[in-house]
Parts: sequence; C-alpha cells; structure tokens
Amino acid sequence: MEQAANNWPDVAVIGAGVIGLSAALAAQARGLSVMVIDREGPAAGASAGNAGAFAFTDILPLASPGIFRKAPKWFVDPLGPLSVPPAYALKIAPWLLRFALSARPSRFAAASKAQTAMMALSKAELEPFMQASGTLDMLRRDGNLELYESEAEFRASLPGWAARERHGIEFRHMDAAAMAELQPGLSPKLTHGTFTPGWYSIADPKDYVLALARRFEDQGGTIERADVARLVPSDSGVTIETTAGTRLKAGKVVLAAGAFSHRIAKTLGEKIPLETERGYNTSLPVGAFDLRLQLTFGGHGFVISNLSSGMRVGGAVELAGLDRPPNFARAEAMLRKAKTFLPGLKTENGRQWMGFRPSLPDSLPAIGRSRATPRIVYAFGHGHLGLTQSAGTARLVADLLTDRASPIDLTPFSPQRF
Repeated sequence: MEQAANNWPDVAVIGAGVIGLSAALAAQARGLSVMVIDREGPAAGASAGNAGAFAFTDILPLASPGIFRKAPKWFVDPLGPLSVPPAYALKIAPWLLRFALSARPSRFAAASKAQTAMMALSKAELEPFMQASGTLDMLRRDGNLELYESEAEFRASLPGWAARERHGIEFRHMDAAAMAELQPGLSPKLTHGTFTPGWYSIADPKDYVLALARRFEDQGGTIERADVARLVPSDSGVTIETTAGTRLKAGKVVLAAGAFSHRIAKTLGEKIPLETERGYNTSLPVGAFDLRLQLTFGGHGFVISNLSSGMRVGGAVELAGLDRPPNFARAEAMLRKAKTFLPGLKTENGRQWMGFRPSLPDSLPAIGRSRATPRIVYAFGHGHLGLTQSAGTARLVADLLTDRASPIDLTPFSPQRF
C-alpha cells in the first residue's frame, strides 16, 4: 500500500505518547495536516504508567558530580535506585562512559542551565496548551514534598536546593511537625522535608494522553497503527516503511518514538546513544491512603503519586535496554519501602507495571533536525521528564516544522551533540 501524492499529510509524527501527540496538536495549531503513526496506538508505553508529575523543579541532570559517591553502592544492589544487570553491563559501557563525562562540573553546569530553560518554557506553554486541547481540568497544583530520613541526608541535599534557588525555584524546608500538617500519616523515621509548590501533576497520565488523541482526531488528524522499520527521505518528502511492508509518505516527519527512536534514526545513518531507563511501579486502588500531594524519596529513588484512579508507587532507574524480561521484584521492593514510610498504607490489590523511558547520557532530550535531512525532526530522549517537558517540546517542534525562531537555544539539545 502506498499513498497517492495528493493524500500526503504535511507531517507524520512517529509515536503516540505524550511527546508525539503534543507535537501533533501543536503542528495542527500551525495549520498543518498531520498523521500520527504508532505500533500500539495512543498511550501504550511510558505515557500510560508514569508518575503523572510535571516536575518543573527537577532541573538537575542525573549525571551529576555527586552521583558517583552513591553509584557504586546502588549499582551492586539489584533492587536499588540505580541498577545495571551484570549481563547488560558490557553492552551499556559506552553509554556509561558518556554519562561519566557528562557528570564533570562544567558539563553538569551547562546541562543544568539548558534544563532550566527547557523547564521554564514547558511550564509557560503548559496551561495554554491544556486550555487549547480541552484538558485543563485535569491539571493539579498540589506541589511535591521531598522527604529525608536523617539530618545527614537532608544536609546532603542542600547544594542541590541552593542550585535551584539560583535559578529562581521556590521551595521551603520543613521539620517533622510542618510535614505532618501538610501530609498526615508519615512515619517518624522521616525527620526533614522540602516542599516545592511549583510541582504540578495530572489527574491520570493515561487519561490525559487519550484525551489528546481524541482532540487530535476531532480536529481532522489520523492515527495509524504500524511498526516503522525505516525512513527514506527524498527531495519531495519522506517515505515511511513499515515492518509489514507498507509505505506511507509525508512532507515532513517528527520522530518521537520514545525508547525505540534510536533504532529508527539508525536507518538514516545516525547513531544516537539512547538508553532505556526501565521504570517500575505499583498502582493501588482508591482508598489505599489519604495522600494529599506527591511524595518523593530521593534517597531511595521513588515517588508516591496521587491519581484519580488511586495512587502510584514507583520510579527508580534500571538501565537494562529494551529486550530483557521485567524484574518486578523492583516494584515490590519500592512498595515495601513505601509501607515503612506510610504505615497506614494498604498495599493489597496493586497492579504492577514496567515501562521504557528513553534516556541520553546528559539527561537532556534530543530536539532538532536530522543530519540526513531537514525534513525530519527529532523529539525524544526525555528520560523520566517526558510529561513534564511535553508542552515545551511541542512548541519547539512546531517552530522547527514551520521554520520559526526557537524561544530557547537549541544547541544543548542537538541530536548531533554526541
């Protein structure tokens, strides 16, 4: 099957997650005809099972100068906040080397500056985008409470908060009494906390992305289910070859296929060091706990989120690629920890999930044109910040598609920076 030339859409977006659909809606708003292609359909991957947070205060890259004081202990713990299965260690070694280089102070500072600009743009774009897409009623502004188990752990966090303060991020530190007022039912093990009011969340991330898909189709967009095998650019457009042997065409293409994006980019001759942060969680039913806001346990690498469908306990980073079977012992370990921090938590009838979060070594996404052709725009590699940066990415992609000036410097996000 091949489309007739007069049926080509202006843009084909590969990926029906929150980044792809946000970009598709932004392109429609510029007057472009748009088709979305996804192998499973809308909200089938990380966009369905994430923590539901717009983490605009999360400006510090994972690759930081202090990470290597903690990493050796984490790496040897298969259930820890950051782990690499031994059988995968050799394959991921080149990525880990780039990660280590990104943690040098000068690179960390540059990445933090770029991330701050991206967060500011994404926050500014979010409410207008949600208003336009009819989803603003899903937005929550409850904030986030970061929790610590000791004075020493709290003190160790202060340089990070000082960095946020330099970038104008609002927060306030709390003792146990103030924390209990904000969130009753915390364990006395938790001695200190930091509240960030500028941390938003969504009622349910899957419902949000499905609502974006409905709005996109209501506005004349089409969503095709197909597994993209290869992109072939030409002077007149881009041919999209599928694994089923069909061919679709579009004037331009946005590659927003999450953790699978680098495989498609490779067909264009570009080797981008994208790895997979495999995130795990357990979704508990409504009534499992009286959760008032999102809780973050930085020392353990997980969060507890309040959703319209219940609550979600998850996070951590397992760098293990796309093909290894899931290790749900990680989800169980986080749930056990959550129970110790929230003694009244009911852990029965939970639903486990594992999803792929596309991660680049410096924690910045790849946003920019392909080296192979300006007709292809990359928008992937957001790690655990895809939902957070979705509206900002959509704005940047729409500007690239319509040759408008970008509101932020795109150099740090160049797909060719590696």
